[in-house]
Formats: sequence, C-alpha cells, structure tokens
Amino acid sequence: MQELTATRPLRQKTIGILGGMSNQATGEYYRLLNARLNERLGGWDNGEIVIVSVNFGNIEHFVRQGQWDAARVYLEEKVDRLEHAGADMIACVSNTMHRVVEPIMAGRATPFIHIVDPTGEAIRAAGLNAVGLLGTLPTMRSEELRERFARHFGVDTLVPDDADQQIIDRIIFDELVRRDLREDSKREYLRIVDRLRARGAQGVILGCTEIFLLLGPDDLPGFPVFDTTRLHVDAIAAGALTG
Repeated sequence: MQELTATRPLRQKTIGILGGMSNQATGEYYRLLNARLNERLGGWDNGEIVIVSVNFGNIEHFVRQGQWDAARVYLEEKVDRLEHAGADMIACVSNTMHRVVEPIMAGRATPFIHIVDPTGEAIRAAGLNAVGLLGTLPTMRSEELRERFARHFGVDTLVPDDADQQIIDRIIFDELVRRDLREDSKREYLRIVDRLRARGAQGVILGCTEIFLLLGPDDLPGFPVFDTTRLHVDAIAAGALTG
C-alpha cells in the first residue's frame, strides 16, 4: 500500500464499464469496484471508472428476439465511447451480452476482462470439474461459454432442464433486473440447484450478474457458489492496479 500511495496523483488504470444490462448490476459493479479498490489502497482512495450505460429495453428486445447482429451494432458504438473516454480496460456487466461484446473486443487493443475467466479460475482452484450454471436462456444455452469453461479450465457446466431454464430466465427478466426479490423465487432457485446437485454438480455458477442479489453462499451452506459478479469485480480491480 505504501508503494502505491507514495506519490500523487495515484497511478491506476481507468476502468471502462459497459453497463445498463441491467442498471441493478451496473450499480453493484460500481459499488463493489470502489469497495475493493479502497480495501487495497486504504484512506480515501477508490477507482477511476468510466461507465457507458445502455438502455436495457433495447437489450431485452435484442435478446428476446434473437437479434444478435443488431445488438452487436448497438454495443459496438458504446464500446467506441468507452475507448474515446480513455478506458484502459473494458468489462461488460452482463454474462449474456458477452456473446456479442467478446467478438467486438477481439479486434481492439484495449484489454477485455472476460467474465468467464475469473470464474473458471476460481472453480479450478477449488478442484472441481463439474458445476451447475444458472443464467438467462442464452447463457445457459451458450456453446461458446460452455466451450470456454471446458477448454481453458477443464470445467463441465451442467444446466437445468428446459422447464427450469424458463423459470430461471423469467425470474431474472421479470424480477431481478427490477430488484424485485421474492422468497418464493429463491425457493425455486434452490430447488433447481438441488436438482443439479443430484445430477452431479459439485458447485453452482451464478451466471447472471443479478442472481447474487437473490441467492448466495449462505443459502447453500457447504456447497460451492461461484458468483460471477463478485469474481469479475475482483479481477477488474486487480487489473486496475497492475502495470
């Protein structure tokens, strides 16, 4: 800490957040990033953060209609804004929208902090090789995410059956993105996790950046819970203080 704060202004990277997917997740990212950086730096220090927040109504439409090309065009312009604002690194606050943001970032020099990577590292560090995955329908059905977990981290992801996938997706879009937290919805999620455990899941990934608002490790004692939001935040905060 002494070395980091020896001179002013404190040198750190500017974090670029592609947000609004949803505003609830974006607000939590901002809060958690500043808390993590303050833990590292102490005193009055926190992060230098640029946020470009999109209209979630557009994202909901693109996702529901499967209009991924339109989503890419929409988000590419938002990434341009982050880079023009001086972001030294970029992170997307949505597991689902990595489907289009990852290829957008592939052709750019600005580093992209992929949400799967810190999650996969945490699962591998725990010595697990099969975990359940909860998220939106596109996330749970994404071959790209499944392959990334398997190829880079040796992790197999198990997803709920179609009926339970619909329940998880509905709760995310109709409740969690509005911060409408219901005990009956938590019970549904816990029931679904129990079914995944019965199929051999050794832990569960909260693969939507709002799920941690409803469900967490205290709800599943003794069962590993991998919260993509918090793991992603930790990776972003660490990246802001390197180099």
